[in-house]
Amino acid sequence: MTDFAPLLVADRGQKAQIIHLVDKTSFEGWVKRRPAEDRAFLEAHRFDGKKGDSSVILPRGGEFEVAGAVADSGKLSPWCLASLAGRLPAGTYRLAEGAPGKAALGWLLAQHRLDRYRDKPAEDAGERVLVTSEASAVEPMVRLAEATALVRDLVNAPAIDLGPAELEQAVREQLPSFDIRVTGGDELVANFPLIAAVGAAATADRAPRLIEAEWGKPEHPRIAIVGKGVCFDSGGLDIKSSSGMRIMKKDMGGAAHALALARLIAAERLPVRVHLLIPAVENSVSGAALRPGDVVRSRQGLHVEIDNTDAEGRLILADALTRAVEAEPELIIDFATLTGAARIALGPELPALFVSDERLSEAIETAAKELDDPVWRLPLWEPYGEMLKSDIADLANSAGSPMGGAIVAAMFMKRFVPAEMPWAHLDTFAWRDSAKPGRPKGGDALGLRASFAALQRLYPRG
Repeated sequence: MTDFAPLLVADRGQKAQIIHLVDKTSFEGWVKRRPAEDRAFLEAHRFDGKKGDSSVILPRGGEFEVAGAVADSGKLSPWCLASLAGRLPAGTYRLAEGAPGKAALGWLLAQHRLDRYRDKPAEDAGERVLVTSEASAVEPMVRLAEATALVRDLVNAPAIDLGPAELEQAVREQLPSFDIRVTGGDELVANFPLIAAVGAAATADRAPRLIEAEWGKPEHPRIAIVGKGVCFDSGGLDIKSSSGMRIMKKDMGGAAHALALARLIAAERLPVRVHLLIPAVENSVSGAALRPGDVVRSRQGLHVEIDNTDAEGRLILADALTRAVEAEPELIIDFATLTGAARIALGPELPALFVSDERLSEAIETAAKELDDPVWRLPLWEPYGEMLKSDIADLANSAGSPMGGAIVAAMFMKRFVPAEMPWAHLDTFAWRDSAKPGRPKGGDALGLRASFAALQRLYPRG
């Protein structure tokens, strides 16, 4: 993983190139205060502060200053420095006014690279270091960058290199201070039958398992974090099209978010006891695969008729949620790349949020707005639970109609969480189809920062 720590440092008066941030409103007043040679240089380069992500290097003999355009120089977004960090010469930089605040995240992530699969990695442009007057914010921001990069790297890894066993290893490597238990084989079949059934078609070296990791003091409030870990999703016997299957290496994106969140909580030492649960499977095709029409008894005891083998994420999450509930947590948060319906409704950058508790919902939604890590709440609409009726079992795993698909999936999972237990479910894409500054095409963390900030708000350190 990229070493972010040297890229954001406390301001000790060290020598640094100056960055002036302007927008279309502030540019006119700022440019009047510049030397005549600067004004001529800016005019020659047609820089007027109106085009976001544009910049000009202003020569100062052997040194230089930078003029960069942002949407609002008075309210920095997490990504307004990302384009600068991606193209400025190596060196040390300081904002002319104020501290970078949350914009430091984009500065860091713009310098993250995944070159593992390139014979000729991108040419190293050197480190661009940003100094900040907010010394206490350096370590937390570096940890956020590390968590985001972890999600991206895990989601971007090809399925050939990241099956259930490798996902388990990632948990062990990233959470060395956690107590880890893994359930597989006959024990999984006996105790987590839905997880076992979804992963039954995979080869022996990609066998299904439930990964659990715990951390924290027993006297602290217990919280559960659950992540969907489908390391590759063929759709099973209800097989996906080639285009639908193309990026299904990302179907463990929920697990990546859950792992990153657990890592953040431990690093920040929040006063909670964490119970991380990742059902890790590969949804494959073989003679052992689940069939449409099969009925499987869940860990909770409900019998589930398989309407569609491509609605497998909610099945493995059902058993994991049941296990989480048994430990009696104060709240549960789960992450899952669960439905295409959520993407149709909200697009790729806006995770669907389902919450059973208003206090938890307010904490997540408030944090999402403050951090520019957006989510959009959808209802747990009880009447849509009728769509999951089965003629022969307690419920089906999918509805006959595609309408309201994200809500129907959430209503299935709701059957496995007690009504009185606060629960948040984020149906996240974990992917970007196109690149933006600091956010390359591929895997991404969507909803992670908001969820972590919500937990910081609910469980502040003394």
